[in-house]
Amino acid sequence: MPGYKGHIAGGLVFAGAGMAATMACDLYRPAFSEAVILVGVALMGALFPDVDTDSKGQNLFYALLVVVDLALMVAGEYRWAAVLGFAAMLPALGHHRGWTHTWWAMLAVPLAVCLLPIFFYGSAPAALAPYYAAAVTGYLSHLVLDGTF
Repeated sequence: MPGYKGHIAGGLVFAGAGMAATMACDLYRPAFSEAVILVGVALMGALFPDVDTDSKGQNLFYALLVVVDLALMVAGEYRWAAVLGFAAMLPALGHHRGWTHTWWAMLAVPLAVCLLPIFFYGSAPAALAPYYAAAVTGYLSHLVLDGTF
């Protein structure tokens, strides 16, 4: 099973392939800045299943989360910071290689994170769909590389 570097590489490959496929099929063409954010979301998804254990991947995941959460707060986006903070607590609900390494978590965790702003803030589901797809793609890369999918 790969370490955090392998999961980052896998997340990049899956994110790149997913973005290339959606653009080739003319399904979605994000601006460069949004594409960078989507790749970042995919990388966070690729690291997420291992954040329930003390590891370099966990340290990197939470370091990135702190930076993004702080940036959201500085920008006055407290609602989005709250959603991110909620999502950060989810891995504490189980043990390593427990629920975070399942196919249903790959679909449910990003869905929960996307549904919160839809229900609480009235965000448009279509606007969040690319972020959901990026998170699932990154998560899938982790499960595939671990041989659990």
